[in-house]
Amino acid sequence: MDHDEVLALFDRQLRREAPADSPGARVERDGPVVRQVGGPDDWNGVLWSGLDESTAGPAIAAQVRYFAGLGRDCEWKLYAHDRPADLGDRLRAAGFVPEPPESLMVAPVRDLATDADPPPGVRLVPVTGPAGVELVVRVHEAVFGTSATRMRHRLLARLAQDPDSLVMTVAMAGDTPVSAARMELTPGKDFAGLWGGGTLPAWRGRGIYRALVARRAEIAAARRVRYLQVDATVQSSPILRRLGFAVLGTTTPYVRRA
Repeated sequence: MDHDEVLALFDRQLRREAPADSPGARVERDGPVVRQVGGPDDWNGVLWSGLDESTAGPAIAAQVRYFAGLGRDCEWKLYAHDRPADLGDRLRAAGFVPEPPESLMVAPVRDLATDADPPPGVRLVPVTGPAGVELVVRVHEAVFGTSATRMRHRLLARLAQDPDSLVMTVAMAGDTPVSAARMELTPGKDFAGLWGGGTLPAWRGRGIYRALVARRAEIAAARRVRYLQVDATVQSSPILRRLGFAVLGTTTPYVRRA
């Protein structure tokens, strides 16, 4: 895999030409900025920017005014290769707060193993309706300690209006959901994104995350997806490296509250 070539393809398909990630949102181009705009439960923010030292200040100010006028929280998704080099400092000066950075990791689907089974006593269950979404939400809130109200809204809307674009799986131990993960697909794009993968602390280190990656890789291969992409935390990146994912850079969410 040519890292520079794949990174350029990622920037073009999933940032500059990104589709909206939920039925209630739209993607707009505002000069050198590509942003997504939706309702209060949708993701609102900047996906891509083509800025330099002279255009960064006005562009940031314009996005702050725009999202503040809508009363929306917004996120500027900053990648390490974005320009200018001090874009993060400029965002902080404008009231954005950086969250922990993540690794942008990508793997060719054809290179990934798809035969990893969950540990004994755990089964992987596909999510096909609202009851399954509630299990996904339950795991998310237990693992990350944050409300999943907005995520519930987005998952239910996408599942109802475009079910082929969303693959969700819950790992069950008896009647208890112990892990959950999803894959988001976009027609005409070479990438599918892996999201979630949170596992309850008592069930970590048993191969559940690996099994969830393998299950999604198997589905991606059947749908002729070329690459899987993950914004990986420090917990998941070592596992993904062992599975064949490569780090193409880092991404940091910069968040500004309404």
